[in-house]
Amino acid sequence: MIRALATSRALLRRLRADRNGVTLVEFAFVGPVLILMIMGLFDLAHTQYTASVLNGAVQKAGRDLTLESANSSKATIEARVRDQIATVMPPGAVIDFEELSHFDFADIGEPETILGDDPTGAAGNGICEAAKGERYIDSNGNNRWDPDRGKDGIGGARDAVLYTVTVTYPRMFPMYTMAGLPSNITLEASTVLRNQPFDEQDRNTTERSC
Repeated sequence: MIRALATSRALLRRLRADRNGVTLVEFAFVGPVLILMIMGLFDLAHTQYTASVLNGAVQKAGRDLTLESANSSKATIEARVRDQIATVMPPGAVIDFEELSHFDFADIGEPETILGDDPTGAAGNGICEAAKGERYIDSNGNNRWDPDRGKDGIGGARDAVLYTVTVTYPRMFPMYTMAGLPSNITLEASTVLRNQPFDEQDRNTTERSC
């Protein structure tokens, strides 16, 4: 009995002193965090590079859209942007285009004017409300009040155009679930330029009820 007990104690001492496999156990603790950090850095780097490519493509497209011939070549310009962005995008990327033309740079991002003593509206909330009998200037001619007075499309001569491209694509690295991130990334790039003065600028507006 005493001999068996001594043997067991000797075995326990040898196991306690044995360091084989320690590295594997330590890596089991450190490995997931390290892998998550590496994939996160790659994901961040790819996002920054994609944003840079997107901004470059949008700037070039914006300049092309200010030409008098832009209306006839708009589809070609957008196809060029798609092709350039697609080189750094994974399959399944969705690319959306939006063009809003304005009479002047100062109109960009501004709501359509609400008439009355208070320029923000009778209710003072900056929203045109039919129930309060408010009226507004329909700057873009779409028969409704808008928080942005820009017209859809690239407009005409001398118009200031806000050109925006939005790209949504799935993440390339499968680490988003571990980090609590969404599965898709959305990037947006915009540029503002004025069309060439190839004709007289048109500014027809109509006063309407909300």
